[in-house]
Amino acid sequence: MYLLGIDIGTSGTKTVLFNEQGQALASYTGEYPLYQPRNGWAEQDPEDWWQATVKGIRAVLASVPEARKDRIAVGLSGQMHGLVMLDKEGRLLRRSIIWCDQRTSEEVEQMNRIAGAQRLIEISANPAMTGFTAAKILWVQNHEPDIYSRCAHILLPKDYIRYRLTGEFATEVSDASGMQLMDVRNRCWSSELLTAFNIDRDVLGTMYESPELTGNVHDEAANATGLPAGTPVVAGAGDNPAAAIGTGIVRQGRAFNTIGSSAVIYAVTDELRLDMQGRIHSLCASVPGKWTLMSCTQSAGLSLKWLRDTCCTAEIALARCEKVDPYKIMDELAEGVPIGADKLLFLPYLMGERSPHPDPLCRSAFVGLTARHGRPHLIRAVMEGVAYSQRECLDVFREMGLKVDCMTICGGGGRSRLWRQMLADVYGCPVNTLKVDEGGALGAALLAGVGTGIYTSVEQACEAVVQYNEPQAPSPNASEYEPYYDLYKKLYPCLKPIFDQLAEI
Repeated sequence: MYLLGIDIGTSGTKTVLFNEQGQALASYTGEYPLYQPRNGWAEQDPEDWWQATVKGIRAVLASVPEARKDRIAVGLSGQMHGLVMLDKEGRLLRRSIIWCDQRTSEEVEQMNRIAGAQRLIEISANPAMTGFTAAKILWVQNHEPDIYSRCAHILLPKDYIRYRLTGEFATEVSDASGMQLMDVRNRCWSSELLTAFNIDRDVLGTMYESPELTGNVHDEAANATGLPAGTPVVAGAGDNPAAAIGTGIVRQGRAFNTIGSSAVIYAVTDELRLDMQGRIHSLCASVPGKWTLMSCTQSAGLSLKWLRDTCCTAEIALARCEKVDPYKIMDELAEGVPIGADKLLFLPYLMGERSPHPDPLCRSAFVGLTARHGRPHLIRAVMEGVAYSQRECLDVFREMGLKVDCMTICGGGGRSRLWRQMLADVYGCPVNTLKVDEGGALGAALLAGVGTGIYTSVEQACEAVVQYNEPQAPSPNASEYEPYYDLYKKLYPCLKPIFDQLAEI
């Protein structure tokens, strides 16, 4: 049997075909645009996701033609919190408002006023958030009432792809718990919140656990993708819950840290733990019967990408000549700068922030910049700033009694040995990497394997497939980061009043 993992990301959809041993046989990534019609807004067209999915499935099946003669199972993963709205005919009503959109500050206030800030955390396990789906739904209610009146189905990004493949309106607990419409403790929709927010239960999909079967590929989708009609489609998981499975983080005490456009620390816990201050998120895990603690820094790799595109044209040109990744040259420059970037600090708040400061109005800043600083200092400061932002989140995990002894680093930032060493030093614990890093696509595929009986459980699937490289331990000079980290933690409280005033101008 073959396992097909489809991961609907922000920059593109990655489709990977695996065998039962978890070996990637073929992979395809289809890219698409991000629309930002106003400052702080972020939208994508779900039709772009579907076309990338169709191309991806056709590409991997063409690379492994014998797969169509065998059985295939499909697992889905995708960016969380996005709002997809369909009419009663299943047609898109508008572009999706995606996870990093920050337009819903007034709706967050509305949610707290209607449901009560503390009660909202008690039920949904999280404070009202601009990035979560419920606030987006209220924004459409308030600003596009004609569209909302025609809305018959509300889906998350990966669940829209499920609909296009199977015709089923369904979701699963890991992704749905990021909508702020669930009773997370009891892993079901919350009647109290749906009533409070005037959302009809019928517009929401059927709820499943991540490894459960949700439908089969219908004839129209089979013709479009090349998949055999009747191919089973398993519930899947949100991008980070799926990545947790793809990195083997399925038991309490282990965590992974993705350094992609955003950065996430994700740990599994055997019991629901709530942070009543709302600094980090509690969600249902993609492992049945477990929960997670998750933090999200909005602009991690995005901060380094912004610096690359804005300030590092010389490094980009040199990389093109040497036929290497520009980040490799940027790493080499940063390595020549001492810890602390010669007393330069950076706040990675290019897109506002979620963890541990749920504040859509905060903004990035270089602090300590002088005429003697050059691009190497800026690069190192950005990398250290992201590391400090992750440490702030990890400190909350530890405060809540969840001990993390080793961190698995993945995502694009995980390929940088320098960044990994920074993280090991700043965290004060070993970090490791995967021998094969297929992230959410592998996690989705393993869920498909559990749902179709190849593996007996999610835990057994990870034990059979996921392998790690040797861990990278903290260096002897790790303590040199501490005074800079202490200063970093003081910056947000000092600058918050200025951020608020900037937003009012």
